[in-house]
Amino acid sequence: METESVFYQQKAFLPSHIHTSVFAECFVPGKGTDMMKVLNIYAGMLAETLLLFQNPDEGLAYTYDKIAKSLGTEPYEGVLDSQALPPADVLDRYTEKGRALARDVFAEWVDCVHEFHQDLISLITQTILHWEQQKAWRAETFRLFIEVSNRCLAYEMAAQELCDVIIECKILDEGWTLGDGLSALSGVCGRRLALSLNETGYWRPNRFNMLAAPLDDVVHVMTQEATRLGIPAGSDWYRGLAANDAPADPPMELVDSIEPYALVFYEMIGLTNLREQAVASAKGAGRMLAIAAGGDSPEMTPIIAKPLAMAALSETYKYVFTDALLTP
Repeated sequence: METESVFYQQKAFLPSHIHTSVFAECFVPGKGTDMMKVLNIYAGMLAETLLLFQNPDEGLAYTYDKIAKSLGTEPYEGVLDSQALPPADVLDRYTEKGRALARDVFAEWVDCVHEFHQDLISLITQTILHWEQQKAWRAETFRLFIEVSNRCLAYEMAAQELCDVIIECKILDEGWTLGDGLSALSGVCGRRLALSLNETGYWRPNRFNMLAAPLDDVVHVMTQEATRLGIPAGSDWYRGLAANDAPADPPMELVDSIEPYALVFYEMIGLTNLREQAVASAKGAGRMLAIAAGGDSPEMTPIIAKPLAMAALSETYKYVFTDALLTP
């Protein structure tokens, strides 16, 4: 009985523990709590929870319906400001923090995922209602939470789908190696990123500047996904890469072979933004890297797989970027 009493005391403490952990992570000295980061972390926790269910997309719809009823309002339906959401790589960074927190909670506290899901819905609802006292209207905040949660789950689904397609359609059916699949998916990421910058006019009028900054942001997504899945972080990602002034040498045949599959799936899940496609592809590349170089008997060693992925991503990015610069 004493053990059971302690267990229920711990369960009662869990929402407070989560709230404290999330808000401590999102506190900015001199500015207070970054509400968007809080929404990102909660969205990551929700996604990690729903991925334990058989149909995560149905669970997401159920979650939104429960939150709407608790808030007494539907989400805002108007057009969001173009700056309302963080960049895709930043969104991924903080939703992944939420997913990591959820995994810690599952390991230490949770005996029933369904019950935790209900507790999480209540915590999200209470946070949104509390923020309304600070003039953050509940319908607008709810809409932002939905947009972030949709993207978080879409990135995860896309990463897994792309790896499955490469294994089932290219490696098993066409005789690709895991290295081919890794290069192809990394190259898709580089191409999507370069095209996204062209679409937004990033490189005009100062189009020869800041080539590296967006690349670094997306590379971070790929490397973090790989290290989360057991690949050593290290400093050998750039080992043996070509010098900056060398002609680009991208694996375009591999990229052209797999990209149509990726684009069909992106359209199916509504992931139409090119920068978001680049981030989803980067997560897939990081996962493919872990498949190729992880485990006890990997097909490739990390010291080979990591520069291979980096080269495919950066060389394709540089090639597409340069081609766009030369286009009138």
